[in-house]
Amino acid sequence: MDFDGKKKALTFSYDDAVTQDQRLISLFDKYGMKCTFNLNSGRLGTAGSLIREDVTVAHVKPRACEVQKIYAGHEIAAHTIDHPGLTFLSDEEVVRQVEEDRRALSEIAGYEVVCMAYPGGQGPLYDDRVKKLVAERTGIRFARTTTSTHDFLPQEDLYAFKPTVYHHREWDEMFRLGKEFIDLKTDEPRVFYVWGHAYEFDIGNTWDRFEEFLKMMSRRDDIAYLTNRQAILGMK
Repeated sequence: MDFDGKKKALTFSYDDAVTQDQRLISLFDKYGMKCTFNLNSGRLGTAGSLIREDVTVAHVKPRACEVQKIYAGHEIAAHTIDHPGLTFLSDEEVVRQVEEDRRALSEIAGYEVVCMAYPGGQGPLYDDRVKKLVAERTGIRFARTTTSTHDFLPQEDLYAFKPTVYHHREWDEMFRLGKEFIDLKTDEPRVFYVWGHAYEFDIGNTWDRFEEFLKMMSRRDDIAYLTNRQAILGMK
């Protein structure tokens, strides 16, 4: 397997569909990057705020009619209808939360949504029961967790995929791994996977710091810049 003739791929995944995604997308577009955005279809068009690290940040969702334009050139993926803790739900409700979200987003996006990120909710993100339900009873083909690997190695379990690093809580590690990925020489496929939430850049105003990371990683002849479905599933 390779990525557009290359052995290294950089991919990003951002959750919750918030208005800060638009500023983030402008940065990805500026540096030629691709990202997968995980949306809750049942929360589109709602407004609110969150308190994180004693900072109040906006948590405002785009309307369904705005989604296709906002995320053009990137990937729309599922995140359940309204972000529950899946491990606390019945089998039927797990399937409904995932599959109805996937179908609604497919209609909005204009293509079949096949990727997702498990919602944080309350308690564990997922367990073997939830993973089996998603794999066997929905159209999802790839599901991301939040457990960092701090490596770029291939993974066999695509329904419990572990990202490389969480940008907001692992800034120094993200930069360290970025430099390691740039220097990496390999004949085997390797994926550098970064995830987070766009509203987190408003905490401490770390937008410039993230742009510094994108600039460092950009325009490398041996790195492919792909969405999750492209990097993990080999889909266009």
